[in-house]
Amino acid sequence: MNSQELLHETERSEGEQGWLATFADLMSLLMCFFVLLLSFSEIDVIKFKQLAGSMKHAFGVQQRIPAEDIPKGTSVIAQEFSPGKPEPSPVNQVRQYTTNDSQPLVQRLDGQAKVAQAALSQSLKQAQTRIQTDMAEHLKEGRFELDNLGQQLVIRIHEKGAFASGSAFLQPQFVPLVQQIAGILGDVPGEIIVSGHTDNLPQRNELFQDNLELSAARAIAIARVLSNEANRWRLKVEGLADTQPLLPNTSSANRASNRRVEITLSQGKAINRELSLIELQQGNHNG
Repeated sequence: MNSQELLHETERSEGEQGWLATFADLMSLLMCFFVLLLSFSEIDVIKFKQLAGSMKHAFGVQQRIPAEDIPKGTSVIAQEFSPGKPEPSPVNQVRQYTTNDSQPLVQRLDGQAKVAQAALSQSLKQAQTRIQTDMAEHLKEGRFELDNLGQQLVIRIHEKGAFASGSAFLQPQFVPLVQQIAGILGDVPGEIIVSGHTDNLPQRNELFQDNLELSAARAIAIARVLSNEANRWRLKVEGLADTQPLLPNTSSANRASNRRVEITLSQGKAINRELSLIELQQGNHNG
């Protein structure tokens, strides 16, 4: 056999036996697979003894192997992630304890509210005293009236001296008086309500169609003078016409008392008290 024939025979033999490499690889993989199964497995001692007993009755042969010597695999999952043991609760009974702190809290809040209200009332009295002291001359001349209604201080400006009949133009000599009132009210907390009032006689001219429009215009005129940096955000203007008269509109004097603009410093609800005729008549005489 020459060299060419020998080479050809060798190549043919290798081609016929090439399946042996694939088979060897397959066997290696199967062996690795079973080794891994064994490494991840864990033999149960009780089941092993039951299986051994069954084998004994079936074949009559048993090799006595102590249970503690039985080889078994160790699970990595069991080692790293073993379940925790349940621990009994140290408290056998769940109890809830409450304290009666609501009543003292309400009392404290009520006390704080009373202190705050007392402080507001004191500031209102101080404003009244300051007006009576600093503007005593204007009060004596009857240019305005002062009335304390508990949580409201009312400064009542009548038409006489402040406005011409049927007009909403504030007289220039009256502007400094309103400015002085604005300065005093600026230091006192509370809402400032400016409300215009008229009598029940119909009012209609080239400027105003009725008493409602006239009363609103007069209130706006006073509010513009009162509006400073301390008062502008708490001003409220109302035009009430003849809906809230001080006195019945049965005489010219009563109607003159009803034509007014009221500046009310409000810190709460006013007390229900009507002005007596004597107080109003005294005010009219002083004017």
